[in-house]
Amino acid sequence: MSIPKIQRPGQVAPTSGQYAVVGPKGGNTGTEVTVVKGKPLPPTPKSGQTFVLVDKTKHKGGK
Repeated sequence: MSIPKIQRPGQVAPTSGQYAVVGPKGGNTGTEVTVVKGKPLPPTPKSGQTFVLVDKTKHKGGK
């Protein structure tokens, strides 16, 4: 099992999908956002929070 890659607000999303907002100590906040590959991640509700990809977008194109 691999360690999830932490993404910070404002970074460009490497993959399209659902990103969970994670607290400073790694706890799940219960909030998720949908982000398209190549677009910046939005600001988090509180300082110190980050994002983790939880559900990659599935599509037929394979791109």
